[in-house]
Amino acid sequence: MLVMGVVKEMTAESAARAALGAGAIVMETIAINDGRLDHERIELIRRLRPDMILLAGGTEGGTIKHVVHLAQLIVAADPRPRFGATYKMPVIYAGNSAAREEIKKILGDRVALYIVDNIRPTLETENLGPAREKIHDLFLEHVMQQAPGYSKLMQMVDAPIMPTPGAVGMLIEKVARENDMEVLGVDIGGATTDVFSVFRNSEGELVFNRTVSANLGMSYSISNVMVEAGIDNILRWVPFHIDETELRNRIKNKMIRPTTIPMTLEDLIVEQAIAREALRLALEHHKMFATELKGVQAASDISRALQQQLERTLVDMMDLDLVIGSGGVLSHAPRRAQAFLMMLDAFQPEGITEIAVDSIFMMPHLGVLSTINEQAAFEVFDRDCLIRLGTAIAPRGIAREGKPVLKARITFPDGTTKDYTFRFGEIVRFDLGVGEKARLELQPMGGMDVGEGPNKRMEVEVSGGVVGLVFDLRGRPIQIIPEKRVEQLFRWIEAMEAYDTERLEEIISTFKAA
Repeated sequence: MLVMGVVKEMTAESAARAALGAGAIVMETIAINDGRLDHERIELIRRLRPDMILLAGGTEGGTIKHVVHLAQLIVAADPRPRFGATYKMPVIYAGNSAAREEIKKILGDRVALYIVDNIRPTLETENLGPAREKIHDLFLEHVMQQAPGYSKLMQMVDAPIMPTPGAVGMLIEKVARENDMEVLGVDIGGATTDVFSVFRNSEGELVFNRTVSANLGMSYSISNVMVEAGIDNILRWVPFHIDETELRNRIKNKMIRPTTIPMTLEDLIVEQAIAREALRLALEHHKMFATELKGVQAASDISRALQQQLERTLVDMMDLDLVIGSGGVLSHAPRRAQAFLMMLDAFQPEGITEIAVDSIFMMPHLGVLSTINEQAAFEVFDRDCLIRLGTAIAPRGIAREGKPVLKARITFPDGTTKDYTFRFGEIVRFDLGVGEKARLELQPMGGMDVGEGPNKRMEVEVSGGVVGLVFDLRGRPIQIIPEKRVEQLFRWIEAMEAYDTERLEEIISTFKAA
């Protein structure tokens, strides 16, 4: 999709949120204040050839001239449809209702025009639902109709067909609201990575957001991950010395043979290193869109005006209760500890966070089922779909390597209580099975924070999982020293039992010799 809005930080951003929330890949955002000249915008619209365009702008009662100007750019560009000569480009207008008649005059005969409620009726409110529903409908009518066998499938089923991101997002949102918790979900595929989140806003309401990172994936888009992350960021997760050229060649080989899977341990390690960066970048993209509404407060001075431009993201890793991972590289990791460590490294959750994976990529199906039988969908999700890996305790802060940063008294399920002192830079794992609970008394030191504030004591009950209870004392952000990379990673892998350490030692010595 191509998104067009009047003000980049307000209506255009709301429009992008609507498109992303409908599962669309936003190719570009055009706004009156985007710094481009009109001829550049016209050329961009022609070159992109999107499946559809979302045009928004203007609050109710406001000026219409800017959104009318954007409509005129569409006419000047006259974008060619991707599907057939008789097919008209769908354009959804979700702006100021006062401009509707003018928009009809300008676009009516040139495109397939659909008018829905204003996406941003006032500065203080956002109304994404109608635009999202129309995008979803047009996707099924215009885009999916080109898919072989789709019309036959329509005749076979009674329930509405949903795009995968829409179905997964629906399930995650319902789970978060049902349990009143803040949830982060990710679905990493071969070409795209979808991120879903439910976090509280400043008024305490749970807000759902979804983004699609179009060029971050593990096969067709794997080279894009390398370009966007940078080779050094991928290398930092590889626990053996590997030549940069060889790493690039391995990544390119995966791109030209996208359906292959790793056949050796070193291939698996490299692929999982790339997955960490794809997940990290997808979350960074998500944070930019999962924000409080901009432009709500009147700027009374320069500092306030600057603050409005730096509206905080809703994504707060300290408040996060549950992370759910999905997609082949996470769901089908040979050891569950690998999936746990990938999400721990990529997302770097803070405080106390439960981590789980979708066992067999069941979430899209359960999302659709939830529209027909919500209770059945929740029960299958909890009992058969979700594999609870365990709980991570990750204090926020930085300290000197080896310095004591956390004291913990752990009461295990059998009633025994033990005291531990954890040092900065280490990972410590305890066996705590699925369904088992442990009572923790945590005392952070040296300015570290586990959720109550720096050096504030905390008591909490945590749940176990397939991997167990993990104390991550690497600080936030995780510190990897390039000269000590291999030693650090090996130590963390050994603590998590993520790989066969004997085999890994052989690989380290082989690559070192080479």
